[in-house]
Amino acid sequence: MAASALAALSATAAAAAGKRLLASARFRSISFASSGGRRIAGVGAGPFRAGFLSAAPRRAVSASASPAVGTIAVGDRLPDATLSYFDSPDGELKTITVRDLTAGKKVVLFAVPGAFTPTCTQKHVPGFVAKAGELRAKGVDTVACVSVNDAFVMRAWKESLGVGDELLLLSDGNGELARAMGVELDLSDKPVGLGVRSRRYALLAEDGVVKVLNLEEGGAFTNSSAEDMLKAL
Repeated sequence: MAASALAALSATAAAAAGKRLLASARFRSISFASSGGRRIAGVGAGPFRAGFLSAAPRRAVSASASPAVGTIAVGDRLPDATLSYFDSPDGELKTITVRDLTAGKKVVLFAVPGAFTPTCTQKHVPGFVAKAGELRAKGVDTVACVSVNDAFVMRAWKESLGVGDELLLLSDGNGELARAMGVELDLSDKPVGLGVRSRRYALLAEDGVVKVLNLEEGGAFTNSSAEDMLKAL
């Protein structure tokens, strides 16, 4: 009889201890979730489970970080991107991919940091307009200028410069091509508020493969002129 009473007392004590342990675990879990300033679903499993969940977002952020894009180089194939422009004869907005622009052709593509900016307007584009005939005489099928501006700005710039069929002025409005080539130029700290644009460059691509690349440091204008490209051909 005494043994039975002792066993019952032990069982009661064990059950009470279990309840206290469970209550303590739940309290610590709730406190842990609250201290992070956010609610965590399913924290009733205890503080170790809550700690595991809180670490998950840090790993997710690290895993989702995009790898750095390498800068385009001679021998690389141009990444594909969709560019837009207004067709001169009918004034319709059209698009063209880099793949279609360069497939089976010899193309000179040059980039400027921005339409209507001084060097681009006074030197870079006019130089290629003046030398477009000489470039074509050396086998170039298309000469195109690309900028991180919308197609409406590029059309207005083309009209202000009086550019005809010598050049295609193409809009990389979302910076898709600049980003894929690894040539983005962050000018957001400048007072004119240009934001993220493209480094200045001039390249020759044959069937989409870069054969000549004159890439400037930032927006400098030292080796990407039409004359420089003619010397390289």
